[in-house]
Amino acid sequence: MSNHVTHISREDLDDLREAFNKIDIDNSGYVSDFELQELFREASFSLPGYRVREIIEIFIAGDTNKDEKISFEEFVAIYQELKSKEFSETFRKTITRRDGIRSFGGMSENSSEGTQHSYSDEEKVAFVNWINKALARDPDCQHLLPMSPDDDSLFTSVRDGILLCKMINQSQPETIDERVINKKKLTTFKMTENLVLALNSASAIGCTVVSIDAHGLMAGKPHLVLGMLWQIIKVGLFADIEISKNEGLINLLIDGEHLDQLLALSPEEMLLRWVNYHLQNAGTASISNFSEDIKDSRAYFHLLDQITLHAEKEHSMSVKIDMSGLYEHDLDHRAELMLQQAARLDCRQFVSPRDITSGNSKLNLAFVANLFNMHPTLQSVHMNGIEGAHIEGETREEKTFRNWMNSLGVSPYVNHLYSDLCDGLVILQLFEKINVYVNWKKVNNPPYPALGANMKKLENCNYAVELGREVAHFSLVGIGGENLNEGSPMHTLALVWQLMRRYIVRVLSDLGDGEKVGDHVILNWVNTTLSQKHKEMQISSFKDDLICTGLPVIYLIDAIAPSTVRWDMVRTSETGQLRNADKLSNAKYAISLARKIGARVYALPDDVVEVNPKMVLTLFASLMGHGLKKVKQ
Repeated sequence: MSNHVTHISREDLDDLREAFNKIDIDNSGYVSDFELQELFREASFSLPGYRVREIIEIFIAGDTNKDEKISFEEFVAIYQELKSKEFSETFRKTITRRDGIRSFGGMSENSSEGTQHSYSDEEKVAFVNWINKALARDPDCQHLLPMSPDDDSLFTSVRDGILLCKMINQSQPETIDERVINKKKLTTFKMTENLVLALNSASAIGCTVVSIDAHGLMAGKPHLVLGMLWQIIKVGLFADIEISKNEGLINLLIDGEHLDQLLALSPEEMLLRWVNYHLQNAGTASISNFSEDIKDSRAYFHLLDQITLHAEKEHSMSVKIDMSGLYEHDLDHRAELMLQQAARLDCRQFVSPRDITSGNSKLNLAFVANLFNMHPTLQSVHMNGIEGAHIEGETREEKTFRNWMNSLGVSPYVNHLYSDLCDGLVILQLFEKINVYVNWKKVNNPPYPALGANMKKLENCNYAVELGREVAHFSLVGIGGENLNEGSPMHTLALVWQLMRRYIVRVLSDLGDGEKVGDHVILNWVNTTLSQKHKEMQISSFKDDLICTGLPVIYLIDAIAPSTVRWDMVRTSETGQLRNADKLSNAKYAISLARKIGARVYALPDDVVEVNPKMVLTLFASLMGHGLKKVKQ
């Protein structure tokens, strides 16, 4: 053991050993060099990324066996050389396991020292089985699948980033351009690129990733892996639970209710309404949750029976549910009998009998969502007197704004852009994200009083407009709190766009020592960067028709991240005229490349092809922020 160890107290040495064992998840006695920063965090000795990279370079240079692995003794030696008086506090952890819940100490990027993170074996098993089925035929995942639900292979399976990228595309098809995923000769650098691509793509579909980074995922931290996967899976499960995609949901209107009220329901509320619709048709009691009310499996038996009866009328399926399980006294056995019937509909996913009888609300919600997606079984809309009705879904712009908000972790989750913003609370949280001080003592929080509830919400909206005008100096001509409170699309979008723009260019102001960044600054940087890197391409504005080819974005990415672009994937034309299919191909490639190199991009390929100036601006601003950060490093 290194002589350095004698200068560290036995107590500190024990703490270092605990930190090392936490990162050494396979008990090999070594950690990889890329895990060093996380190891320092575990030892309450946080260092900036550039400093850790310097240490790694020095270590590798003196690493005689060139295995890029660090033993405990080597870690202690490095720690001792760096240790100073201001880093004297130790980090204590406990590892416990009880009732299927595992708890372990550690820190995520935003958590405090000593935080206890927990995860359940039930969720791990559910996700393993779902992923095994979803990706069973994917040739790029054969080195990972099938995973065993009985070990911790799920946590190590995400290490190379491929599985996460594939699951994102399962939930939201074509979010990631498959050409951009690194699939061969996977070095640590290439795996990290995949994980960065996955995280930025997950953000673009509305997953909250503010406390998750590539290092935590590569290290297989259970709470990070399960948290990430649950968000991705949920996005996919909920994608079609809206009236614009299944107009049969109009049947779920109740007496005296307006369509707008139904449209404002969250996917969870819509699923509950759907279950109760079938239970009412079955002449049995309704439920109010997916925890206590489903423990006896009665609701599920009747739901399955109603699904098959409807399918029989539609001649789409000839399965008859065996209801005899309702008379089984043992609830665990009854749940198993119910799941055997669900399996006949190919819907035995996410839950075990124990998950039902214990009332695991998350997994039961997933079970019901999958059941709805497979067998929605709702009558045609004319049955409710709204024959011929067609509900428009959210626009691409609305969806982009909503995903951006959710990726920042606003609460509550935004399902519907206008109705979910009408109390002003989410907008006020967004002001905080752009460093505008919000006096929360002036804000009305739910639950609102039975009388005057809307007045309380209006006061919040008035305060939001006040902050926008007087503090953020937004252009809010003709916009008042009542417009936000009423859910006016035009006025709400005007404010939300300015919030999003400020958020994306904020990093440019930080890098530019507070200089206000206008569109011309970003445009000049794009053209200057292209010119300096000898790229024979310039754009005149963010409306330039040249942008629709995707080529300016691809050339810019090549300028700030050389060797990233695979030019055989890029569509060009000697005449300068590209087919629409080629433009879209380039745009998809460009967006995924931008996310892969680390730019947080919310714009979509169609925004590039159609040259949507707002979204094009955010794309170039994100690339500028990434480029300037690289220069400063």
